[in-house]
Amino acid sequence: MKDLAMHIIDITRNSVRAGASLIGIRLDVYKTEKLLKMTIKDNGCGMDSEMILRVTDPFVTSRTTRKVGLGLPFLKMNAEQTGGALSIQSQPGEGTVVTATFDYSHIDCVPLGDIQGTVALIMSGNPNQDFEFEICKDESVFALKSTEIKDALDGISIANPSVAKMIAEMVDTNLLSDLQ
Repeated sequence: MKDLAMHIIDITRNSVRAGASLIGIRLDVYKTEKLLKMTIKDNGCGMDSEMILRVTDPFVTSRTTRKVGLGLPFLKMNAEQTGGALSIQSQPGEGTVVTATFDYSHIDCVPLGDIQGTVALIMSGNPNQDFEFEICKDESVFALKSTEIKDALDGISIANPSVAKMIAEMVDTNLLSDLQ
């Protein structure tokens, strides 16, 4: 995949398919180490230890509509080509945590991509799930929760296009511009 935003979309789609009602997306930036850590956590159906060992094989997927699953293998490749890593923690019935680390100063590091549009798309496109999005850099933290947005909308659907635009603008205002 060509950027981090595409990986976020892919993994959150996996979380939605796994029946997650709450999905957390967190980007941590450690400037002195030039490290970017992406964590996506859900409360979906989870995976057993055997599946965790096999899930980064492109010919292993839980989907029945096709025989390949390239999202996690590509994420692993993109992380490792910068000297980073991919880890997956999961328990059946308890959800999954996918963490990828990247040396964002490495020439082979994929760009962030349209994070603001991605967060807006994910939140507005999945109104039945709750999302928590955080960007953490040094001492600053920006957090956005779909439950708070839904409460503030007072009956307007989070799927409304004007709400998606507002979400994108909120993320854009707080995005880590020095990583783009």
